[in-house]
Amino acid sequence: MHVGYFITFEGVEGCGKTTQIKLLSEFLSAHGIDTVLTREPGGCPIADKIRSILLDAENRALSPLAELMLYAAARAQHVSEVIIPALNTGDIVLCDRFSDATVAYQSFGRGIDRGVIDTLNLQACQGISPDLTVLVDCDPRIGLERARRRIEASSGPREERFELESLPFHQKVRAGYLQLAADEPNRFLVINGAATIEEIFSTISTQLLARIPEAASAFC
Repeated sequence: MHVGYFITFEGVEGCGKTTQIKLLSEFLSAHGIDTVLTREPGGCPIADKIRSILLDAENRALSPLAELMLYAAARAQHVSEVIIPALNTGDIVLCDRFSDATVAYQSFGRGIDRGVIDTLNLQACQGISPDLTVLVDCDPRIGLERARRRIEASSGPREERFELESLPFHQKVRAGYLQLAADEPNRFLVINGAATIEEIFSTISTQLLARIPEAASAFC
């Protein structure tokens, strides 16, 4: 059985990661590479229902521990239903946020004990971990402004519970991400989110060719 390749995208609100992951999905698909594009929280019907609870601004009273448990539940379903089957088929899985987001937001941001989060992530991920994590690093002030403009322009659900958090909260999240990247430099690719969309994608695609042999051969 050919096992696929798992790439996650991380970053603070409004960093541009969702734009980049969509560009990468289109790029890979155009070159005939089987790709699954997904996201967290969500990615499948049950996890999407949990997402609606987690991101709804009306749920500001959600406790940090309940929030953490909901993320773990959504992830467990998503991994079982989407990620593991796709990897077992040999696909490249692109996921907009994964377990690193829980560490950055719920441990560094909320202050929940890292050991509790690591234990839950271990169970929810079921032995799955990213082969490559693209961290689009961005000043939270800039990211939040972008995110708020996106929300105002959207006709869909106002998924803004985290955008309404304080700037210091988002600064702690960013610091958490950078610490995770420093701890695992071989897994993380840190990108300057202040660069243009084209510059960011050029860096990501170049790094991808260096890391995935079957992808590189498809582009030759």
